[in-house]
Amino acid sequence: MKYLKFYFYICTFFVTILSAQPKEISLEEIWTGAYRTESMEVLHSMANGQQYSVLNFDRKAGFTSIDIYSYKTLEKVKTIVDSRNIKALRYFSDYTFSKDESKVILATNQESIYRYSKLGNYYVFNIKDNSITSISEDKIQEPTFSPDGTKVAFAKANNLYIKDLISGKTTQITFDGKKNEIINGITDWVYEEEFSESQLTYKEVYSFVRAFEWNTDSDKIAFIRFDETNVPEFSMDIYGEDLYQTQQVFKYPKAGEANSEVSLHIYNLQNENTKEVKLDKAYNDFYIPRIKWTKNPDLLSAQYLNRHQNELDLWFVNAKTETSTLVLEEKDDAFVNVTNNLTFLKDDSFIWTSDKDGFNHIYHYDKNGKLINQITKGNWEVTSYYGYDEKTNSVFYQSTEMGSINRDVYSIKLNGRGKIRLTKREGTNAASFSADFSYFINMFSSAITPPEYTLNSAKSGDLIKRIKDNEVLSQKLSDYKTSKKEFSTIHVNGEDLNMWMIKPLNFNSSKKYPLLMYQYSGPGSQEVANQWNSANDYWFYYLASKGCVIVCADGRGTPFKGAEFQKCIYGQLGKYAVEDQIAVAKKLSEEPFIDASRIGIWGWSFGGFTSSNCLFKGNDIFKMAIAVAPVSNWRFYDSIYTERFLGTPQENPSGYDDNSPISHVDKLEGDFLLIHGSADDNVHLQNTMRLAEALIQADKQFDWAIYPDKNHGIYGGNTRLHLYKKMTNFINEKLGDKRE
Repeated sequence: MKYLKFYFYICTFFVTILSAQPKEISLEEIWTGAYRTESMEVLHSMANGQQYSVLNFDRKAGFTSIDIYSYKTLEKVKTIVDSRNIKALRYFSDYTFSKDESKVILATNQESIYRYSKLGNYYVFNIKDNSITSISEDKIQEPTFSPDGTKVAFAKANNLYIKDLISGKTTQITFDGKKNEIINGITDWVYEEEFSESQLTYKEVYSFVRAFEWNTDSDKIAFIRFDETNVPEFSMDIYGEDLYQTQQVFKYPKAGEANSEVSLHIYNLQNENTKEVKLDKAYNDFYIPRIKWTKNPDLLSAQYLNRHQNELDLWFVNAKTETSTLVLEEKDDAFVNVTNNLTFLKDDSFIWTSDKDGFNHIYHYDKNGKLINQITKGNWEVTSYYGYDEKTNSVFYQSTEMGSINRDVYSIKLNGRGKIRLTKREGTNAASFSADFSYFINMFSSAITPPEYTLNSAKSGDLIKRIKDNEVLSQKLSDYKTSKKEFSTIHVNGEDLNMWMIKPLNFNSSKKYPLLMYQYSGPGSQEVANQWNSANDYWFYYLASKGCVIVCADGRGTPFKGAEFQKCIYGQLGKYAVEDQIAVAKKLSEEPFIDASRIGIWGWSFGGFTSSNCLFKGNDIFKMAIAVAPVSNWRFYDSIYTERFLGTPQENPSGYDDNSPISHVDKLEGDFLLIHGSADDNVHLQNTMRLAEALIQADKQFDWAIYPDKNHGIYGGNTRLHLYKKMTNFINEKLGDKRE
């Protein structure tokens, strides 16, 4: 009996030990959402400033609801829409309130067109009587309430329509819309892709798809008309499952090719007349990246940008007198950034952001475009502009004042005084303010803290209540063994570059480890940021657990360190990014724990371009590279993005050719894996096909994979897991210790 008891103790001891063994991250868990964070979906502040709405999903039951919560108590006040109670609509995926919040547009059956644009079925739900009205039997785009809530404007088949919600009548207001020729009120492919404004914090995006705007009196609509007739077409085979493939054909202006011819129009609902806006300045080959009505119902603002994108004009157009006034001109030796920050005050003075003093800051101009004052100043960047509160005369914004890898939220008076730091924790803070600017919901995360949502005072920033955190995920991850992400800077090419490093588990400084570098490197991108994990980060932790050092450094051309650091790349897109990554690799190779014979690099999109060139041009330091969906020749990419940094290929042929990977295939000596989706409408498969052919003709061996019918994101079903397994195997094979 005593032996049996002893045996029991031994078993119990080993069971305890085994159950306490830390878990390891797996590829399957990463790509099936096991580490997904909780968030607040489609957050909207109600007009009363005391409540907010959230879109809640019940994924198991398959229904959605719009629920109203109190800022003060955080308790749910009521449910205003529940799809279970709507026979015509069992499920919806998005919503938009009318200005008076008596109605809401519900979206369902949405299907993507390009990155941001969608087609869908839309309904107007009347909150007062619970009635629901279909806006159109057909799938439409961008339905938008008039400010008085009595009408909805929308686009269908490249034309604009207005539905009167009182009479039920639908009026077509443009008639020349035609696929691949004329688009009314909806942006073309390149405008949607390149003039949408992405905020890197929490992936907020102002998507420039809707190119029409109601005025404040609901009696006029301004819209941009796109004539794509002369824009060259691009086609992609879609293989599907049928016997014969189909083709997707769309207009895509590559660098130096014809863009859409754009014009600005104003439709008057009272006389049902449309007039084209004529300016007192001749433009040739230009863009209209933003339109917005002022507080005056007859005064429209429009931003005109020259094709070189180094001159931006702000116009005020008077719809009543049909006159126009140039109120502001922005010029730059390199390029001018287009934003969505223009804000009109009651007196038609306006708030504007610009990096004209070397860093992105907030400015206040009078209604005639005369500078009143620069509101923010310093060697740091305003990264998000949140708005202006008339009651307290305060401007709210997010910035890098606490370091370029961090974000904090601030308030400041319109005169530039009385600045208050509203957030206190080091990491990434992003705010969603109540309509009356009395509260804000702060979304905080850091490299060690998953997203937390708190209610804070907009006056002081003081914490009022905690709303939601990811403590469950934190507890789950505490069972896993992972390394830390260590932030630092590395000095190369005369600059201190932001960098993070993940070392292997049980790191031993006397051992030699392979190094894998990750980067994106493109203008507008920041990869070294003190915020919570992306799916890629978990993959990096996985690779580190297998004995690899992972490093990421943001080189010249990336944002948030001033205009000079970002714009030095003008005319030589990719040149300095590649030089910086090569220099970082060489400097790290001198570390005693790095095996200089086993250094690799990988990246996606611009990062794929950079990793390709690093392997080719840095063949003395890089032994392998992976390029996913890379640009291989800047001549193949779109006009707006490429010309912003290079000019046209006709003007700057060497800037295009000298910095394109396809020009350097003869230098390949290491191992190269090339990956692309066949239905990539952004960076076309053409890039990989032409690069592959150049490598073949140069008699260079390489590995490659094409993912059928996958776009630039290469996802869907089992795709991401397959892709990352392929890359993991390649890294293990090429950077593994051959002596083992």
